[in-house]
Amino acid sequence: MQLGELEKLVLQYLWSYKEADAKHVHSRLGETRGCSLNTIQSTLERLYKKGLLSRAKQGHAYNYRTKVDRNSLIATLINDITADFVEEGENSLIAAFSSTSTNFNDTQLDELEKLIEQQRKLRSGKV
Repeated sequence: MQLGELEKLVLQYLWSYKEADAKHVHSRLGETRGCSLNTIQSTLERLYKKGLLSRAKQGHAYNYRTKVDRNSLIATLINDITADFVEEGENSLIAAFSSTSTNFNDTQLDELEKLIEQQRKLRSGKV
């Protein structure tokens, strides 16, 4: 799955504000970016068709909400990207992640360590 720049901004907005119609999204994002209301409506529709948003009719408009949390979407995007480059059983993804983590500070590395430990517990059924 690929996301355009405006799609990413809309998702960020909806993760922060939980629910909005196209007019609200346009007033916060569209006007500052020079986008029309129609462009925002199209972006919301694309995200809905991609399964990333849900919507409920309220009067003449739809109210949109995210269907996936931020971390789940990031994981999906990483899997989609790496699936094209990494063969099963290959350690390229781990090597690439290790390379990226050189920019982490101690707090981030501690958090990563906790998350890895949680995954180990989940796999062993000790949660």
